[in-house]
Amino acid sequence: MFQTLMLFFATALAEIIGCYLPWLWLKKGASVVLLIPAGISLVTFVSLLMLHPAASGRVYAAYGGVYILTALLWLRFIDGVKLSGQDWFGGGVAFAGVIIIISGWSKQAG
Repeated sequence: MFQTLMLFFATALAEIIGCYLPWLWLKKGASVVLLIPAGISLVTFVSLLMLHPAASGRVYAAYGGVYILTALLWLRFIDGVKLSGQDWFGGGVAFAGVIIIISGWSKQAG
């Protein structure tokens, strides 16, 4: 389960970076050159998402919860926004859902 979670976090970071870099270019006047690593990051995101052994719907459902938590951590530590108690609680609930979904993967066929 730990490997799956780490793969999901890597996947979420690749997606967030792939979207954040164009945002920096469009909204903050950063260099257009950022679109190159953004594209590489999004290709990496897709590639990582395909590495999971479960059926695609289960992978997407579990990944969504990890993405929520990762996006909140990005908001806190990269954007510097203080999270509310509701933010942390919601992230925890989403992550609990991930654990529940992943724990059933070995019991269910593809």
